[in-house]
Amino acid sequence: MKEPARMQNNQEVTAVFAEGRETAKEMTRKAHLCNWELLTSWTREKLGGCGILGVGIWLAVTQGNFATLSSSFPSLSAANLLIVTGTFVMIIGFVGCIGAIKENKCLLLSFFIMLLIVFLLELTVVILFFVYTDKIDKYAQRDLKKGLHLYGTDGNIGLTNAWSIIQTDFRCCGVSNYTDWFEVYNTTRVPDSCCLEFSENCGLHSPGTWWKAPCYETVKIWLQENLLAVGIFGLCTAMVQILGLTFAMTMYCQVVKADTYCA
Repeated sequence: MKEPARMQNNQEVTAVFAEGRETAKEMTRKAHLCNWELLTSWTREKLGGCGILGVGIWLAVTQGNFATLSSSFPSLSAANLLIVTGTFVMIIGFVGCIGAIKENKCLLLSFFIMLLIVFLLELTVVILFFVYTDKIDKYAQRDLKKGLHLYGTDGNIGLTNAWSIIQTDFRCCGVSNYTDWFEVYNTTRVPDSCCLEFSENCGLHSPGTWWKAPCYETVKIWLQENLLAVGIFGLCTAMVQILGLTFAMTMYCQVVKADTYCA
């Protein structure tokens, strides 16, 4: 009686181990499926990061300090922002790619945490922007007017070029009015980029030869007209990040379960 019972117990143990191995194989198979999804998502992120970084380096090399965003933060320029953003995105994509290939729990979890931090920061910035729109509006105008006094001075070539291009392309003058420049020059004159027809020292002529539109409102209207495209781009970016978070956590859980069953 003991022998058949022992054989039955052995068969049950064998069945349990077999079931465990099959479960582990199934977990591994699911992990591999998530692997491909993650690699696709991370490839997009790495390519996007390379593109952003490339544009930032090109701006830094060819334009110097062009497109300075704020007189309060002279080192904060479009080139610097693009370089930092592109580098960070590439690092996140690299960590995720290696984690997917190696099926490394630590790297997968690190990717999930970093991507979650980026997503939450973006969400926070968007919320704060809409909540404090009026305050941001007033601060931006005040800061831009302060920056006018740096126009044409040594070490501020980027700001000078930015203002000249904005006033020429958008056919505007000053932040809220062409009279903003009167305080800068302490006389009735504006930069030559404010002139309806450009010529040397045309900014010394009468106001009838200058653009009347305020640059701040003109650029703001242009941004609002392109807000739909910006919104679509933002939603697509958010969806890619959410999918990346979902696949990363799914694969992490599958790898953990597979390791548990294999052990």
